[in-house]
Amino acid sequence: MPIASISALRHRAAASLLHLRHLPLAASAAAAAARHRNPGNVSRKLQSPGKNLLRAKQRIVREFSSLAPVLSPGDEPPLSDFQAIGTVAAAQANFMRVIVQSLPPIEGAGIGVELLCVVKAVLKKIKRRVLVGDKVLVGSIDWVDRRGMIENVFQRRTEVLDPPVANVDHLLVLFSMEQPKVEPFLLTRFLVEAESTGIPLTLALNKCELVDEETLVAWKSRLRSWGYRPIFCSVESKKGLDSLAFTLRDQTTVIVGPSGVGKSSLINALRSNNHPSDAAANTNWFEPILGSKWYEDQRVGEVSSRSGRGKHTTRNVSLLPLSGGGYFADTPGFNQPSLLKVTKQSLAEAFPEFRKKLKASEPAKCSFSNCLHLGEPGCILEGEPLERYPYYFQLLDEIKVREEFQLRTFGTKKESDVRYKIGDMGVQQAEPRLEPKKHRRLSRKTINQSILDELDELDDDDSLLDDENDPILRALRNENSQ
Repeated sequence: MPIASISALRHRAAASLLHLRHLPLAASAAAAAARHRNPGNVSRKLQSPGKNLLRAKQRIVREFSSLAPVLSPGDEPPLSDFQAIGTVAAAQANFMRVIVQSLPPIEGAGIGVELLCVVKAVLKKIKRRVLVGDKVLVGSIDWVDRRGMIENVFQRRTEVLDPPVANVDHLLVLFSMEQPKVEPFLLTRFLVEAESTGIPLTLALNKCELVDEETLVAWKSRLRSWGYRPIFCSVESKKGLDSLAFTLRDQTTVIVGPSGVGKSSLINALRSNNHPSDAAANTNWFEPILGSKWYEDQRVGEVSSRSGRGKHTTRNVSLLPLSGGGYFADTPGFNQPSLLKVTKQSLAEAFPEFRKKLKASEPAKCSFSNCLHLGEPGCILEGEPLERYPYYFQLLDEIKVREEFQLRTFGTKKESDVRYKIGDMGVQQAEPRLEPKKHRRLSRKTINQSILDELDELDDDDSLLDDENDPILRALRNENSQ
């Protein structure tokens, strides 16, 4: 080895030894500086934050959280000058009409102001749907143009799927005796859908002036055997309207039924007093909007002369105030309730006469816990003379087909689209759950392989085109053919 290289190695070794000798001194100097900055020799992570820091952090979490916290019906969140709490009165396309119920004192705003609002995008992402009747938190309010954005939705007491209405206290199932004529199976379908919600319901039959007294008595006896006490009413003769108004007072009622039975006409009749009483005006918050479009009479259509059924006059769900107190939700007519909440095990509970027979036989029960009352051995309802047994069988077959399809499509386990987590300061927040492998990045191997496959396909296509259009190959084919 040359002498110069040996001297270089010695120089490097001496420098490294000198560096190692100075390391403890540097470490001790750094420790001394740290002790000077932190005299108590306490780690920064273990130090408790100050009160001002906690107060600022809490304010940031409350006002600037990117996710929508869960609000219970009794919560009273702090409101800024551009926020308010209200009730969704109508839904049309992508817009919601919200009536303000509470807000901070600000000039130009007041209780009963109607705001045209859109829904915040985060609510759509976490599948938090906004329905008519929802209590909502509105932000970014322009009090001059009366526009805003729905930022959050309070938890609902009740919910109805068909039609989509929230915070419902009562259901009114309305059919007509004639024009269109009442059909027992269709009436049973509506009643089963209403019973599945668990909300108290009232059955009313409109247009009773079009039939004779014998028909009314027969239907009254028939419906009593089903377990219902119907109210026969007439918008034309004003019969039964007082008893209906007394039953539905001070409640949020949803009226459901087929098209043409007189839902909008009945609502106009029950809201015929344009000025509420003094007691109602003091307790309701819709007094400032009397005379507005929200308080106008509902549009009424005629029954089709060709089919005998009603025409779709009401196109959207709207919440309307009653003069005597309470609210009425006018809904579009539909002829096929979905029965999505009804299962084959809970279908029998939606028939009041079935419930009555099962309760009367207690403590005796069916031999099988999953008895569907189809004539199984030891069934309590076997041999009972029940009129709606054929309707029960028909609906049970339909629900079985739907459940089997859902089982094949989704399986037994299906995760929710939303997941909840506890954020800072113990605030429960909701965030969208990403679909598995949908947002996952593809590997380079997969990308390269797909590119190669596409190139191979292009080569095959080019070769086919060349074979067909090449003049030399065409001349060879002609020569061979001769």
